[in-house]
Amino acid sequence: METALSTEKATAKITKDTYLYWYELMVRLRKFEERAGMLYGQQKIRGFCHLYIGQEAIAGGTMSALRADDRLITAYRDHGLAIAKGISCNEAMAELFGKATGSTKGKGGSMHFFSKKHSFFGGHGIVGAQIPLGAGIAFADQYNGNDNVTICFFGDGAARQGALHETFNMAMMWKLPVIFVVENNGYAMGTSVERSSNVTKIATLGEAYNMPTESIDAMKCETVHEAVERAAKRARNNEGPTFLEMRTYRYKGHSMSDPAKYRTKEEVEEYKKQDPIETTLATILKKKYATQAQIDEINTRLDKEIEDCVTFAENSPFPDDNELFNDIYTQPDYPFLTE
Repeated sequence: METALSTEKATAKITKDTYLYWYELMVRLRKFEERAGMLYGQQKIRGFCHLYIGQEAIAGGTMSALRADDRLITAYRDHGLAIAKGISCNEAMAELFGKATGSTKGKGGSMHFFSKKHSFFGGHGIVGAQIPLGAGIAFADQYNGNDNVTICFFGDGAARQGALHETFNMAMMWKLPVIFVVENNGYAMGTSVERSSNVTKIATLGEAYNMPTESIDAMKCETVHEAVERAAKRARNNEGPTFLEMRTYRYKGHSMSDPAKYRTKEEVEEYKKQDPIETTLATILKKKYATQAQIDEINTRLDKEIEDCVTFAENSPFPDDNELFNDIYTQPDYPFLTE
């Protein structure tokens, strides 16, 4: 039986400004990722590249429910969450190009965005490695006595890692202020959830630890916002972690090298009927939060923003050779190391 969260409604009212924020953010992420896909095809972006197209409601609903100083850590499908957390499109695109002006000086690439300034702690290429790291960040905040919350994202494939169970156990024992989120888009690379485990409702994995859990429709910003806000309230009240299964869908393959032949076109098209950008736009127009002319202005402005970030990335320099060994290790000033 699922350990349900409180059915208490989110405390912060979802307003006109919230909907306009969601729409602009999601369109920014969609346009950025679409351009990244094109540039990858032109071989201006190399290596691995995992697009967030289709999952934008998670970024929108999460950011509107948390504070700017709350922490976020995720896996390698990180562009959307990184930009939502505050990394600029310029820094993000430059990082994809491997340029020195990127968020990790062009040395991390697509899978390893990072920004201490924005409390964005990766971008991690090792499947599931960010789960114990997320708990560790939350432990640091608890130890330091502040009320920050860490939100730790991972995919449905990573939910099968043993580190998840060890982390869940410790997080509940110590009542850490962390929200664990599985972005369940149905497929771990090309393997469906149904083929990888007999537990297809991933939220139930938290039950073994009496962790409050919830499985939500993550194609809607509203449901994401409300679930994250409830979980954050629990964490700030020293009530411990929460596990959220966010049911979502990626329109593209696992990465740019994946033709996604394990899915039917009909399946993809059925999910596109729930597109979070389109449903949010429909609400905005229905409630008259904006006119079509104002929506067109947002799209035109974002088109320019994406064009500008590509120009910025193309005109930026590659890292100097002497950067090769920087940011790798920090050596403490212990006397015995120099004696």
